[in-house]
Amino acid sequence: MIAYQLSIFAEDKPGRLAKVTGILKKGKINLRAITISTSDTFGVINVLVDDPEGARSILEEAGLTVSMKEVIAVVIEDRPGGLDRLVQLLLENGINVGNAYGFVLESRKKAVFVVDVGDQLEKTQRVLKEASLETLDAKALSAIEPFHYMNY
Repeated sequence: MIAYQLSIFAEDKPGRLAKVTGILKKGKINLRAITISTSDTFGVINVLVDDPEGARSILEEAGLTVSMKEVIAVVIEDRPGGLDRLVQLLLENGINVGNAYGFVLESRKKAVFVVDVGDQLEKTQRVLKEASLETLDAKALSAIEPFHYMNY
């Protein structure tokens, strides 16, 4: 299954992230994951959202430069070695990870690791399926229930 990551290009200065989150809020787009990286004066905000096409449209209408890329969101065990199992499998099959980030779905049970494998999408999907690793598409990501913290 394929997920879609939006990359928003923005100057590295105060207010740029707030502009993006404000636009998404106004459009009723829910963030599922976000990473930010900067280099000198520019940065890239990578997001997974519940409505990738809608988000791209409203961000572009607001004058932002946005690209959408196919990525793979892999469900892994949230335990020591959970990520290593996936990474070793990718290495064994000659699959390079160009960009990645993760988030926890259910503490000590499930996490999601999002990988950008460039032009190796089909091969990666096949390898993951053969290893019985679950992947999430945009619809499944949008259906994720929010994690509720318990007060102790």
